[in-house]
Amino acid sequence: MKFEALYYQDRLKIVNPEGDVAITTLWSKVESAYQIMEEAGVDLSPATSRIGPIANLYGNGLPQMLRNLLWNPHIRYIVIVGKNLSGSREWILNFFEHGLEEVEFLGAKAFRIRNTTRTIDGCVQPQNFLNAPGFTVLGDVGDPATKAGLKSFFDGLPPAESCDLVRVEPPPIPEPAVTRFPTEPRSHTIVRDTPMEAWSEIIFRLFRFGHRNMVAKKSGPEGRVELQNIKAIIENPCEGPDEILQQYGFSLAKFQGYQQRILDPEKPPDLGYTYGNRLRAYFRRPDGTLIDSLEIAARRLREKPESRHAYIALWDNTRDLPEGTDTPCFVSAFFRKFDGKLTLTATFRSHNAMEAWPENVYGLIAIQRFVAEKAGMEPGPLTVFSHSISIDVSSLEKARKIAASKESDEVYDPATGKHGPRMDPNGAFTTTFDAATWELVVEHSYNGMKLNEYRGKSAEEIERQLGRDVALSEISHALYLGREIARKEFEMKAARSKEGPRAKSE
Repeated sequence: MKFEALYYQDRLKIVNPEGDVAITTLWSKVESAYQIMEEAGVDLSPATSRIGPIANLYGNGLPQMLRNLLWNPHIRYIVIVGKNLSGSREWILNFFEHGLEEVEFLGAKAFRIRNTTRTIDGCVQPQNFLNAPGFTVLGDVGDPATKAGLKSFFDGLPPAESCDLVRVEPPPIPEPAVTRFPTEPRSHTIVRDTPMEAWSEIIFRLFRFGHRNMVAKKSGPEGRVELQNIKAIIENPCEGPDEILQQYGFSLAKFQGYQQRILDPEKPPDLGYTYGNRLRAYFRRPDGTLIDSLEIAARRLREKPESRHAYIALWDNTRDLPEGTDTPCFVSAFFRKFDGKLTLTATFRSHNAMEAWPENVYGLIAIQRFVAEKAGMEPGPLTVFSHSISIDVSSLEKARKIAASKESDEVYDPATGKHGPRMDPNGAFTTTFDAATWELVVEHSYNGMKLNEYRGKSAEEIERQLGRDVALSEISHALYLGREIARKEFEMKAARSKEGPRAKSE
């Protein structure tokens, strides 16, 4: 039987197609392993060698490797050598020794190789191999003991078995079945100009990255799609046109009514709480008089504009924590004069992203404007923290449509109908090269003022410097700048090659 590769044929080095030994070099170069075997005197003749394929095993190719082995049952031995940088050595060994266990992977059913963290499709199981190959594990390619071990292994091999073998048709590799993409679910920060731009990005992030979790007393049997600690920064917190709201099923008139209610201190008797009541007529001083937190915050800021004491809590530990029902989602507000404007940071314990978030933000706009006017300040950016923000599963189709409408991360100008790059608050960069020193030069500027200059002989050097300084904050900006640096590096190398030997010797 001759070796036939169902997968990665172009990445395999075949010594003798009829050989019954496979060599996997993990992360080390195949050529280096071949050279070591040559130096060790291992038979590498295409007609007589016991070696069939030699290939890497970085890790992602494990499903393909297993299927190649199923299709080539004459491979009786596998020798593992090389650098084990990802744990792929343990993955292949534990697959055959311990098998698989069923796990949840990105919201879908999957399998994990026991005693490892490696998730894999479960279409190929150890029991599918009628005769599992034997393994010999050696060290790094450059280790003298590895060379000696290879020589010893092949010298001690029993004669090749001559028997009838049957190829096993391996199952195809299934398409990934996941309900979400990987992310750190507590680290998303969204910066947008308007409330609805921030909201649509929140829905996109939840649809793409949200975890399917249960929520006490409010979840259906399928739970909610949730992220934690989303931070949304709205640079220009003001009401948008009604036509934009209506595109998503909202109404400016309804939101304006909510803005009036959120400033109303009166609580109807049939409600457990209202935000207006918690902010303006719920808490009392020791003498029993009611506290209007918004008025006090405004007065404090008017008297001491730089104060950091304009902090309001809506959560009442004496009532809300013990009872645990009919409790506010909006739990704190922090007002702060920053860069000459009054900013508001609002914290929500939990948030219904699809329905409540836009209405809540419009209420916050009214609260911020109320305090700013009484404090004699101009409203600035609005920040909304959502400790738990989620979408009900029944709303996922609407979320899918909103997410699918996002074509890029660029900024859309409704006046011109054009898209443009999203401005990075960290600044701008221009890329050139210095022909006197043959260095790449990346200049960092902000509002036209030069701040810093990065120099390096290669794109990798510049990359490390920019990463060290956290010089960029937008993914799209980083990708764009990466292309520009690579382009300038190519131009610099081309220009230098024209200079001849003199330039190369400098």
